[in-house]
Amino acid sequence: MIAPSVDLYRAWLDAHAEWGPGAHEDGFGLLPSDDVESIKGFELWVARLVASSAEGWDGRCSYRWIVEDGRVLGGIALRHGDGELVRKVGNIGYGIRPSARRRGLATWALRKMIGEARRCGMERVLVVCAAENLGSVRTIERCGGVLEGIRDTELGPARRYRITVGETRA
Repeated sequence: MIAPSVDLYRAWLDAHAEWGPGAHEDGFGLLPSDDVESIKGFELWVARLVASSAEGWDGRCSYRWIVEDGRVLGGIALRHGDGELVRKVGNIGYGIRPSARRRGLATWALRKMIGEARRCGMERVLVVCAAENLGSVRTIERCGGVLEGIRDTELGPARRYRITVGETRA
């Protein structure tokens, strides 16, 4: 896992194209207003992600990209604090590009990010996924997630899991 980098512009665009249109690249902090198609827009977006990882920033969120052999395979984000966004979408969000799924990357990345949460002094994290996303359900449960419940959201039913960061499974 690495911090977002402008050097991966073409590799990120390749991953982005594989996902196709829509809001489903969890873990990348991509907003509808972000222009990632132009190099200038991509640079501004990456700068925003890097700035949000800075210590002391109010809405702090640590972004990491999952990269292998120059290919962007996914992204994961650790949202600090317990503000409204965290209560809605969780402390950790991640996404793996379709061609890289079923390789254990999400489990590996989630465990690494739980370790980062521990180093930041967090005791528990909330991880949320679509109720029907059985791949994420297995990933979260493999990493020690305990189901809190299922809630209706704007995007449909979502499972809410708590993970005690000191108790992640190996």
